[in-house]
Amino acid sequence: MFKKILVANRGEIALRVIRACEELGIGTVVAHTEADRDSLPCRRADRAVSLGGPKEYLNAERIVEAARHCGAEAIHPGYGFLSENAFFARACRDAGLVFIGPSPQVIETMGDKVAAKEAALRAGVPVVPGSGGAVGSVEEALALAGEMGCPVLIKAAAGGGGRGMRLVTGAGELAEAFSAARNEARSCFGDGTLYLERFVEGSRHVEIQLLADAHGNVVHLGERDCSLQRRHQKILEEAPCPVLDAATRREMGEVAVRLARQVGYLGAGTIEFLLDGAGNFYFMEMNTRIQVEHPVTEMIYGIDLVKEQIRVAAGLPLSFGQDGAVIRGAALECRINAEDPARSFRPDPGTVTGYVPPAGFGVRLDSAVFPGYTIPPYYDSLIGKLVTWGRDRAEAIARMRRALDEFVVEGVATTIPFHRKIMRHAGFVSGHYTTAFLAANEEELNAEPQAPPVRREPFRKRYALSINSTVYELEIEGHAY
Repeated sequence: MFKKILVANRGEIALRVIRACEELGIGTVVAHTEADRDSLPCRRADRAVSLGGPKEYLNAERIVEAARHCGAEAIHPGYGFLSENAFFARACRDAGLVFIGPSPQVIETMGDKVAAKEAALRAGVPVVPGSGGAVGSVEEALALAGEMGCPVLIKAAAGGGGRGMRLVTGAGELAEAFSAARNEARSCFGDGTLYLERFVEGSRHVEIQLLADAHGNVVHLGERDCSLQRRHQKILEEAPCPVLDAATRREMGEVAVRLARQVGYLGAGTIEFLLDGAGNFYFMEMNTRIQVEHPVTEMIYGIDLVKEQIRVAAGLPLSFGQDGAVIRGAALECRINAEDPARSFRPDPGTVTGYVPPAGFGVRLDSAVFPGYTIPPYYDSLIGKLVTWGRDRAEAIARMRRALDEFVVEGVATTIPFHRKIMRHAGFVSGHYTTAFLAANEEELNAEPQAPPVRREPFRKRYALSINSTVYELEIEGHAY
């Protein structure tokens, strides 16, 4: 096992990795920017190393240099930033460090949506009908759209998070959409390669969690339903999927394992599928890292995915087999952000002046926020991931309602009121929702604009108090509203 790991990330995922390392008896170093120098991960890790300005989480060379300088043997990239960057993974290997994730070759293959789709086809995994490869021109795209029929999706081969993607409902929209998608893909990913897929209407976004070691073991830990999305960004996840039957779950897991074996996968990864109303599922993409929403899987399986990641990277076998992966109950995760839903989810970075986290049986909060913490404007506005477990879905929902009502965050606008409304919406409670749910219910779910946060100003006052002819000086500190 490793003696020291450098964590190349921030916020709750950095803290999550540090805690896993502590339980494994591994020393930790967190690489941080100056914007995060007072963060909880910096306080919690054995050592904190500054990378410099706010953008330095993307500086692969500097992170590798920091790891070597502090004597770390491995680097955990978390999610986002450089977690799916093949250049970074290769730089770690070339420096004699272990990258806690798959090989650079696998990251390159599965990070290219066209190449990933080809790999899925070779593994016999069902894919969404589409171009079968890159589309080089508007003319070619028009011809393919004519064959498939609209609506179609134009997607970036190097894309993710909805960037470089456009929905085309008619041939007259295609030329403009193709140009816009290509420009956005070039801007975001440095690669304007596009491909076409048939748009699967009324679908759900369901993903399979995988773990694979270097000893030939590949297991799946069921599925997560990530259909509640705003502009292709997930805001709420649950496990298991409320409409998936046992036979389909088993089949999805088996094909996901088959694809992981096909590409020689190592570590934690996720295969994302579209599930249509008839129960058919289609491969979309693979995420070659730990997912933001991994806690819901941990809650229903009782398995620490981050610790398994670290064990596998150290060359150890998985601590369990497929027979040991048994679902118990149901779990939900609400992503709580410093955003105002009624103002188009406008970010509201600032200082958290009051903070009372929820607690109680079956409640988990992954967060690096504390009273007085300032949410910086340079990164995503995540406050925390609120997760609840129940013996069944109804209990998990009831527990989430209670936890959301307990959760107090002052000083910034948050998405807590938005999630409270989702938890009480009949369409969500029934379990029969699709990726179109939020857009279809936007007006009903969006709360009234939140009042400007109360800003508390610190004060210090001195008083003279006379008791029995003795004068005492008192100093009082506090906050004035």
